[in-house]
Amino acid sequence: MEIQKTEVAKNPETDDTIETTKQNQSEEEVEHCDEDELRSLLLSDIGDLPLSPPSATQVNFVSYFITDFTKPGHDQYIYRHANGLCVIGLAPTHIAFKDEGGITNIDFNVGKSDRSVLKVSGKRKKNAMRSESNTALCKVSTAKDSYIVRCCVKGSLLEVNERLIKQPQLLNSSADREGYIAIIMPTRPADWTKNKESLITLEEYKAKKEVSL
Repeated sequence: MEIQKTEVAKNPETDDTIETTKQNQSEEEVEHCDEDELRSLLLSDIGDLPLSPPSATQVNFVSYFITDFTKPGHDQYIYRHANGLCVIGLAPTHIAFKDEGGITNIDFNVGKSDRSVLKVSGKRKKNAMRSESNTALCKVSTAKDSYIVRCCVKGSLLEVNERLIKQPQLLNSSADREGYIAIIMPTRPADWTKNKESLITLEEYKAKKEVSL
């Protein structure tokens, strides 16, 4: 006796519905994976985050230092912007900060001219003073002694921080920000390359002076 096989007729609409459902599930899985991957890229592991956010200086400048420049303890920083401008100031380990009471006065009238009266103008930086790395920039004084601060960079002195004349205490409280001393533009890329050979990086500075910044 032969058993006849009953063939179930296929419903095209049902097949389309099943296929669409599978496709939607697949797209949802892919979308979910993409969201997880995107979240992992955008949201760092909390354990990898720094204890404090980076400062504007750390974000916008590359930090260099020169230590014991011409004399022991004469430590200065050079913060270089991407456009080439160099901000010059006193490093935290400068000998002046060790004197009781800190810095009480700053004088830009050193050498043969008063750096505070320079008025630079135009794209060609007219009236900018040419400087060598060891050119005197200013003199800072404490109750105990006085110290000459150098340009550190060969180039054009564009401006000095005149605010320090009336508020020298900024050198003690925020020497790396409002208490910067001057801005210099290296004349040529070759000048900066040569200057850089005598400078050290932030990490090298911290290791050499055994400080944490």
